[in-house]
Amino acid sequence: MGIKKHKPTTPSLRWTQTPDFVEITAGKPYKPLLRPIKKTGGRNAYGRITVRHHGGGHKRMYRLIDFKRDRLDELAKVVTIEYDPNRSSRIMLVEYPGGQKSYCIAPLEVKIGDQIISSYKADTEVKPGNCLLLRHIPLGVAIHNIELTRGKGGQIVRSAGTSASITAKEGDLAHIRMPSGEVRLVHVDCRASIGQVSNIEHETLVVGKAGRKRWLGIRPTVRGLAMNPVDHPHGGGEGKSGQGNPHPVTPWGKPTKGYRTRKPKKYSDKFIVKRRK
Repeated sequence: MGIKKHKPTTPSLRWTQTPDFVEITAGKPYKPLLRPIKKTGGRNAYGRITVRHHGGGHKRMYRLIDFKRDRLDELAKVVTIEYDPNRSSRIMLVEYPGGQKSYCIAPLEVKIGDQIISSYKADTEVKPGNCLLLRHIPLGVAIHNIELTRGKGGQIVRSAGTSASITAKEGDLAHIRMPSGEVRLVHVDCRASIGQVSNIEHETLVVGKAGRKRWLGIRPTVRGLAMNPVDHPHGGGEGKSGQGNPHPVTPWGKPTKGYRTRKPKKYSDKFIVKRRK
């Protein structure tokens, strides 16, 4: 796993940094676990754009990821480490004793041939790739793919290079330190996978050119200042004028650049011990 730098044979390649994919062991995905993705272009059922900057992009197939890890006490063997176009992390194809296969988020330390297990038992080994109850995971161990609701499957800490850790346990609640620095309460009977998520160098990638953004399905962002008054609060004016508004705002008039939009009485406030920085 590393970063590939390119010779600057063109202006766009001068600063481009792309993954070298050395950890990828399979050229093609496992077909039974693929599903088609229908592109929306950011448009709703009426054909109106409801999410800006979406559209185009290379065709993708969705990989069915096992976030629940509900095949209990079965040793699964890691068959391949694969690229997934729908997420920043790598995924691993695991095979169970009966021949069934499934995709899981690949931790950093897992290699081909390793055996992993998902269990409720307290004596299960705490090693990368295993899935355990929070009550059976020691403090300070790196974890990912954490459940927020018992039995629902992992919902948080799933992107490349991320990991959380348990800082304390009080009764039925565990204090989880998130990658953002937030400390959150999660029930100890929720489950998590051991280890740091793979592809840790994802954050150092440099796209290099606008065309690669279009391949990813991301359309251009136009400055509000360059629009007309009907399109944006910053728009209009003669010649090259300033934004006019003393506080930068979104196209819908809400303050931006640091303005907090979280509801003041959100239901999950009681689970947050310490806010992110």
